[in-house]
Amino acid sequence: MNQKLMNNNPSNTLLNIAIEAALMAGHEILAVYESGDFSVEAKADGSPLTRADKLAHAKIAAKLEKTGVPILSEEGRTIPFAERAAWGRLWIVDPLDGTKEFISCNGEFTVNIALVENGTPVLGIIYVPDLHELFYGVVDQGALKVEGANGFDNIGELLATAILLPLKHDATTYRVAVSRSHMNERTISFIDSLREEHPGLEIMQLGSSLKFCMAASGEADIYPRFGPTMEWDTAAGHAIALAAGKRMEKADDEGEITYNKENLLNPYFIVR
Repeated sequence: MNQKLMNNNPSNTLLNIAIEAALMAGHEILAVYESGDFSVEAKADGSPLTRADKLAHAKIAAKLEKTGVPILSEEGRTIPFAERAAWGRLWIVDPLDGTKEFISCNGEFTVNIALVENGTPVLGIIYVPDLHELFYGVVDQGALKVEGANGFDNIGELLATAILLPLKHDATTYRVAVSRSHMNERTISFIDSLREEHPGLEIMQLGSSLKFCMAASGEADIYPRFGPTMEWDTAAGHAIALAAGKRMEKADDEGEITYNKENLLNPYFIVR
């Protein structure tokens, strides 16, 4: 199956369909971003929802529904577990990850699409619309990055420019990626413990799933998350990190982080 997913035939692979969906969603998001008309609403949990979230969700759903694989999305989270439990394979999607960053206009927002099989992410795509950067990976096949991803006429040309991850970087500086919006005491304490071994460490504060991208690319050495995340926040980044040879561990106990659980809230984790 993975060999098929990494096939660069632009017409008929799950990878290419998902990349196309992410790019289409990114186009919609940027149009709203540049218009300044966000039409912000409050969801039931108090988090913000914008016109861009809705438009991106519609584009992704229309594209992925053609694959026949069911979709679990942040904007469609109400599907009962009794129904989801029968899904051996599913897409997990966050149409606009980092809505707070989107509203604050700092560019640190992403489109996240993952393919999950039997609770494990096997394929991930993260698109950064404001930077036109695309990260994607298939577990056991590799992770890659495309710059200027909006500038190609077809997926085949786009994938031909992809750069294999992780990239080389300055190994003398230890870098920690952390959330821009969710820094807390436990994260600070964990960073302080890292300083004992890496006294000159640098902190990279980033929004959305960009922290996964930095870990997968090697631009960050570690990404600790001691705060709440949902499955759609992490599935794509988890797949890309695994494809790049990284690990995503539970922070408080052993065992793998799994998906399509009855409770869609993730445990705390560390990527390295």
